Amino acid sequence: MDVGLWIISKVVLNHSHSCCPDHAEMLKQHRKLSMFVRRTIETKEEAGIRPSKTYQSFVVAAGSHRELSFIENDVRIYITREVQNIFQEDDAKEFGKYLLRMKEKNQNFFFELNLEGDHCIKHAF
Repeated sequence: MDVGLWIISKVVLNHSHSCCPDHAEMLKQHRKLSMFVRRTIETKEEAGIRPSKTYQSFVVAAGSHRELSFIENDVRIYITREVQNIFQEDDAKEFGKYLLRMKEKNQNFFFELNLEGDHCIKHAF
């Protein structure tokens, strides 16, 4: 007997349940985060509140998760993509300030920064 070995004997390609148009709004292309929700997520992330708690606060305010236009994973994805990008921009600004302080301490200190369009550091020398 092989452990972890599966044998597929039958495949049914038909949909296993009827599709309900009432739930189409939860398909990824229909979900969205309003500007208010985005700002609230950012504020709670800066305060150190976990994404699951942030999502639950929206559920409580709306009365049910069915009343929201997004799911908990959308909160996590927003934090990963947007909020952490903001922190990276802050890191780049702090790095630039550090280099300026080094230049003030030592006039022979040289640096050059190449920035991308969104003020992120592309190259540092």
